Amino acid sequence: MPEQRAQQAYVRRLNRALLLYVLGLLGFIGAMAWAEQNGLSRQWIGPIFLFLTVMAYAVIGVYGRTSDPDEYYVAGRRIPPIYNGMAAAADWMSAASFISLSGALYLQGFAGTPGQPGGLAYLLGWTGGFVLVAMLIAPHLRAMNLYTVPDFFQVRFGGRWPRIIAALSAVLCSFTYVVAQIYAVGLIASRLTGVQFEIGIMLGLGGVLLCSFLGGMRAITWTQVAQYVVILLAFLIPVSWLAYKQLGNPAAPLVAKQQIGKIAELEAALLHEPAEHEVVAAYMQRAREFERRLADVPAALARERQTAAERIQRLRAQNADVGLIVAASRELANMPRDEAAARERWTREMQANSERAQLLGGLPRHSQAFVGDPRGTAEQQQAFDLARRNFLALMFCLMVGTAGLPHLLTRYYTAPSVAAARTSVAWSLVFIALLYLSAPALATLVKFEVMNNLVGSRFDELPTWLAQWSRVDAALLSVEDVNGDSIVQFGEIRLGADLIVLATPEIGGLPYVIAGLVAAGGLAAALSTADGLLLTISNALVRDLYFQETRKRASPEQRVIMTKFTLLTVALSAAFVAALKPSEILPMVSASFSIAASAFVPAMVLGIFWRGTTRAGAVWGMLAGLVVTLYYLLSQVDAVREAVPHALLVDGLWLGIQPISAGVFGVPAGLLTTWLVSLWTRPGRLQRVVPDGL
Repeated sequence: MPEQRAQQAYVRRLNRALLLYVLGLLGFIGAMAWAEQNGLSRQWIGPIFLFLTVMAYAVIGVYGRTSDPDEYYVAGRRIPPIYNGMAAAADWMSAASFISLSGALYLQGFAGTPGQPGGLAYLLGWTGGFVLVAMLIAPHLRAMNLYTVPDFFQVRFGGRWPRIIAALSAVLCSFTYVVAQIYAVGLIASRLTGVQFEIGIMLGLGGVLLCSFLGGMRAITWTQVAQYVVILLAFLIPVSWLAYKQLGNPAAPLVAKQQIGKIAELEAALLHEPAEHEVVAAYMQRAREFERRLADVPAALARERQTAAERIQRLRAQNADVGLIVAASRELANMPRDEAAARERWTREMQANSERAQLLGGLPRHSQAFVGDPRGTAEQQQAFDLARRNFLALMFCLMVGTAGLPHLLTRYYTAPSVAAARTSVAWSLVFIALLYLSAPALATLVKFEVMNNLVGSRFDELPTWLAQWSRVDAALLSVEDVNGDSIVQFGEIRLGADLIVLATPEIGGLPYVIAGLVAAGGLAAALSTADGLLLTISNALVRDLYFQETRKRASPEQRVIMTKFTLLTVALSAAFVAALKPSEILPMVSASFSIAASAFVPAMVLGIFWRGTTRAGAVWGMLAGLVVTLYYLLSQVDAVREAVPHALLVDGLWLGIQPISAGVFGVPAGLLTTWLVSLWTRPGRLQRVVPDGL
């Protein structure tokens, strides 16, 4: 009874602290809105949001500092389920979910395309993955009182190799994931403050380290609770405003379906619009020009350089404006240095223009189930079949990958009991559903806003936010008058998936303070996931690999200190990779799901539910799943295809499945290998008796 009363008092203190925090946050947003109305410059609003929210997380992180191993690794195993669910939701709502999910639905419609699967596959896969976590894995892992996921493989199977392979797999999938989060941090920080992308990364990284470096899981848990509140407000306020503006009802998930029919009508009108056909023809002409250059690269490169040099001489002879001369000189300096660079750039340009040389800018119709037609021509039937197959494959990988992500499973080690772990998963689903149900609505409302208001505007009347986002990264936004009519056509607008949510307040005409709040929400989503991932990687490297392999003696406090400095090193390494701007966020994150699904889930689930699973079966199953997945993923990477003989790589796509869903091959390979090897090596297996004739 005294313990129960102490727990109730602890929960009441937490409730009071959360209430004060929410009231303080709402008061801060109201104060910023008042200041904007009274003339506070936009140049100050962004940095103030960035500084104060990161400082709030830092204060919580410093307050939660600890050197106690139980507190550092599993937050003392005393986090109440509702707060654990909230922290898990923040951990889960990464930059990919917050920033890119609605963008993917905007660009790919509900089902995606054969070459770019997505749409609702992300929502269904990630949500279904939590059901697998709740039913198959989380309660069983919590019952074993472990600290990391590799601990499970050591305790269940014994020996070195299950733990070593699990630790290396955790590092591999988590590092890919954390690079995407830090890339998002740089993107948002640079937009909020106006600094360069690389400096934005370092600013955001400071926030990550303040949260995770000092207090481990204890500090991360409470900063994630604080971050979830920011994420929730930042996502729901703009989507509710757009729903109210367009339909007079802020309940976006319930009313957004009304806009789907209107978008279909606008798309049908655009398909017959002559100006849209002019845009298609202009992009097609550009693509053919690059194709002609590629037919004879040396001659085309020399011709381009000569033309640029002659233009500079002509401008100088005419005493033209200095700005024009500088621009022409910069154009000459930016030309490819050699034939290889020219071939690479022009190939990329040709492909990009070919993709845009389609009606609707190459986007599928928003409400179309799958591209193609199951009752159409052979080509249409094949497109339909491929789109549906890739949709299901991606959904499978995301679902199984969710059940294998180490940083997510570790979150349920912090629950006080097995029952609390189950309740935590249920709360996680509730908190995630609040945002996931709004993501398709946001994509629909933003597309209607763009088609209804931005399309048809004059280029000299475009809002300033378009130019500001273009300066952050030209790949995020492009609006170009390619047919020369000075009117914006739908095919001339190109929005990146990572831009849609961040630019929603500006697209919807909301006060700039809401744009600051949305950026702070995106930053909170990236920081919360990055914290958990960095802790997972450092624990795997220090606790599961270094001390287990070297057998060095060290006190628990010394291990915690070494984990902290490893975390710092990993964070700086991830920042360096993110500064190279490797790819969009969503594909990078999706690849880590395939790795986690194939490396962990088959051996883990069989190890929990089948007593016949052996150590050899687990080792070979994990290796088989991991090797098949990595082989298929890497075989499609251009740099690998140039370095490795083609005979050793995958020739084309297996069953037409895109590399993003490589786990669809790795998981069955891992499952089958684990089962077969376990059957062969199980203890007490009876030796076949050879008949001797007696």
